[in-house]
Amino acid sequence: MFSDKKTGRMASDSISQQNTIAKGTVITGDVISEGDFRIEGSIQGNIKTPGKVIIGKTGVINGTLKSANADIEGKFMGKLFLSDTLSLKSSAYVEGEVIVGKLAVEPGATFNATCSMKGALKESINGTPEQQKVLQNQQAK
Repeated sequence: MFSDKKTGRMASDSISQQNTIAKGTVITGDVISEGDFRIEGSIQGNIKTPGKVIIGKTGVINGTLKSANADIEGKFMGKLFLSDTLSLKSSAYVEGEVIVGKLAVEPGATFNATCSMKGALKESINGTPEQQKVLQNQQAK
C-alpha cells in the first residue's frame, strides 16, 4: 500500500477492515471479530463485533447479533443487541427480540419483534447489568 509521510504508517492501517460474507456462503456457528461486517450470505449462529454490521438484500442471519450499529436490508431472525443505532431499510425483515439505543425504520420494512429502546447506551457490547440478567434468564430457559 502507500505510506503516509507524516506518520510513517501504511494507508491501509487507517482504514477499518470490513469482513464480507458473500452471497451463496453459509456459515454455521459463532463469529467474533473486531471489524465491521457486510453479510450477503447466510449465518446460522451468533455474531459479536464492536463495530457495524450490514445485512444486504440477500443476507440472512438466524441467531444473535451483538454490535454497536446495524443496517438491515435483508432478513434477521433472533436476538439483536445494539449499543447504538438499528436502521431498517424498506426491504428489511426482522423477527425476534431487539434491544437498541436508537431505531430508524423506512416505510415498507417488516418489523415483527419485541423492542426495548434504552437511549444511546454507553455500555459495552456485553450490555448493561439489566441486559445481562435478561440474557441469563433466556439462556436458562
